[in-house]
Amino acid sequence: MRQIPLDLKAAEPPSFDNFVPGSNREALALLRGLATPQPGQPVRAAYLWGEPGCGKTHLLAALAAASGARALQLGPGSAPAEFAIDVQGRVAIVDDCDLLGADAQEAAFHLYNRVRAAGDAVFVAAGSQPPLALALRDDLRTRLGWGAVHRLALLTDDEKAEALRRAARGRGLALPEELLRHLLIHRSRDIRALLRLLDALDRFALERKRPLTLPLLRQFDDAERAG
Repeated sequence: MRQIPLDLKAAEPPSFDNFVPGSNREALALLRGLATPQPGQPVRAAYLWGEPGCGKTHLLAALAAASGARALQLGPGSAPAEFAIDVQGRVAIVDDCDLLGADAQEAAFHLYNRVRAAGDAVFVAAGSQPPLALALRDDLRTRLGWGAVHRLALLTDDEKAEALRRAARGRGLALPEELLRHLLIHRSRDIRALLRLLDALDRFALERKRPLTLPLLRQFDDAERAG
């Protein structure tokens, strides 16, 4: 199958502004407030969970971008030593915490405790299950449930349409309603897959100097099958 190279530089990086919240507005507002830690902040820890495609990674990346140099991004690929830093004024962000190995789990546990003691630091994590259902060491599961816990809901079809419109506007594209509805009805239900398809279709259109249309999508499909 021929691969259409993606113009990654044209894609908008995740931000709070280009996140389509749907019913997740409370979680979005919480993370906006956590981007700049303040002494005496009432909530300094949060845990997000939900199905793949619900926006956990987008929100954590947006939090990191909004936090700037204060952000400490961690995950299953991070060495335990990366968790062992001075947390004063930092925003510690741990994605896919349910996939952490044993050593990283211990390091995350101690990181959480240091954040809690610091007074002006923040800890935000995300996983696929609610805290107490995670296959993690008991003390870490307990800590993850101490702060604000939000289950992120998947987008409805109307909300997916808005996400695609925003992505198209961010790339300077006109996305016809006919094409948009076709994507929602006949393509993947996963918003991440839909956004990747939009990126690839944009590249295909640029190569041919043509606007996005339903006939162009069919040509794209033919090229993929022929490749």
